[in-house]
Amino acid sequence: MNEPTVLQPGLLVVLSAPSGTGKTTLARRLLAEVPNALFSISVTTRQPRGREQDGVDYHFVDVASFQERIERGDFVEWAEVYGHFYGSPQSVVDEARAQRGMAIFDIDVQGGLAIKRKHPDTVCIFVVPPSLEELERRLRERGTDAEDTIRRRMLAARSEIERGVSSYDYIIVNDNFDRAYGDLHSVVVAERCRQGRVDLSKLRLERSGS
Repeated sequence: MNEPTVLQPGLLVVLSAPSGTGKTTLARRLLAEVPNALFSISVTTRQPRGREQDGVDYHFVDVASFQERIERGDFVEWAEVYGHFYGSPQSVVDEARAQRGMAIFDIDVQGGLAIKRKHPDTVCIFVVPPSLEELERRLRERGTDAEDTIRRRMLAARSEIERGVSSYDYIIVNDNFDRAYGDLHSVVVAERCRQGRVDLSKLRLERSGS
């Protein structure tokens, strides 16, 4: 029989989804509307794309700097993806714990499960499109990817969905953004009310010396 997960102060929320599902938009709205929430900005060795800004979309560093951060234990998780390194700062976890706040991680399933192995009370939420056909339509509607890129993204999406739905705690179908956000917000509210995450210190239930 598995031991029950011990809940720590602060809520760690991982949001994962295939590209084009609306995950980042959901994460940004959650950040704006939930008090005491922090967004984890990943560190990467790849070059900025399009309008990406350092310190906003990612922290862009060279390989040597990334290696130094690994050795210092600066990452709660890190991985190599398509020849580039990505990592999530441990400092975001520490701050969320200290403030009894919430840390939001917008990362892939591999990274999400790595965080959950270190912090079993992490809440992992996977966002799926209503169908793979709809996801392909959204990717084509962007008009930014070549045909071979879209095919690669669709293959990656199928693999990511299979891993996410089989291993994550919650599944949210984003067929309507407001409804999907409502589901996401409800999960967060419920998880923040779970025993162990609520600050009961003012009730003085534990007497010193007893």
